[in-house]
Amino acid sequence: MPDTTSLPSDVLISARGLTKSFGDFTAVDGIDVEVRRGEAFGFLGPNGAGKSSTMRMIAGVSPVSQGELRIFGEDPATHGPQIRARLGVCPQKDLLDEELTVQENLWVYGRFFGLSRAEVRARADELLEFAQLTERRSDKVEPLSGGMKRRLVIARSLINNPELLLLDEPTTGLDPQARHILWDRLFRLKRQGVTLVLTTHYMDEAEQLCDRLVVMDKGRIVAEGSPRDLITQYSTREVVEVRFDSDDHAAYAADLEGVAQRAEVLPDRILLYAVDGDAAAAEVHRRGLPALSTLVRRSTLEDVFLHLTGRTLVD
Repeated sequence: MPDTTSLPSDVLISARGLTKSFGDFTAVDGIDVEVRRGEAFGFLGPNGAGKSSTMRMIAGVSPVSQGELRIFGEDPATHGPQIRARLGVCPQKDLLDEELTVQENLWVYGRFFGLSRAEVRARADELLEFAQLTERRSDKVEPLSGGMKRRLVIARSLINNPELLLLDEPTTGLDPQARHILWDRLFRLKRQGVTLVLTTHYMDEAEQLCDRLVVMDKGRIVAEGSPRDLITQYSTREVVEVRFDSDDHAAYAADLEGVAQRAEVLPDRILLYAVDGDAAAAEVHRRGLPALSTLVRRSTLEDVFLHLTGRTLVD
């Protein structure tokens, strides 16, 4: 449990018993979190797990219901403006002014932080290049693609040179190519020493970007660690996905006993968790089971979440 009374200088976020309630509903239920300078930290979980509510408390725009929260060693309830001056926030919704041009969106936002006109314009030029939007600087925002708008929001969140960047579902709604371009921009920020905190329900995103993460479900943390450590602890090296021509895959569960270390029955397939996926797949065929398909893949954080909660991230 983090000690918020005397924090090391490299701890940027420390929460103890952090709780957020809305009437009788508890969105965040007594979580403990510590984020250190320079790392990429993630909150992984399905929609409604409490990730965005946690981020809003960290950003200082939603009050803490119970527990302790310190950002840069300060309490957001008493030092909100000072904390927000050192933060960059990329919300889930873009919230851009579509009547302004790309560069005007950056200029206007920069003035909120008290930057001079010259400082804002110089910083905007740097960020447009970083976001690969220099050629679109004089274009209105409205016709931009979803990926371009998302990169502009991230550029806008960096206008004040933040020490800590909060990203709420940064790639939701983007196509695979746009997601990978955005990941590349975030990798560059991390190499520059910016601390990243992100929420996501994409397991591949969490594996790509996060040094450490917590898995959240129903407002609580159910696991914490690096992606590799979590997969090692809660899953096997490989998974075999077996599909049958049936609406009731549970009927085949007994026929697959002993094929793997563990099995999970889903509505449309059975997952076999094995050290050697090829050997497990071969055993399925040796038993003469009428599988429509067998797919061997490596374990992911999706498998970790399924093991911990009995549900998939997209349930």
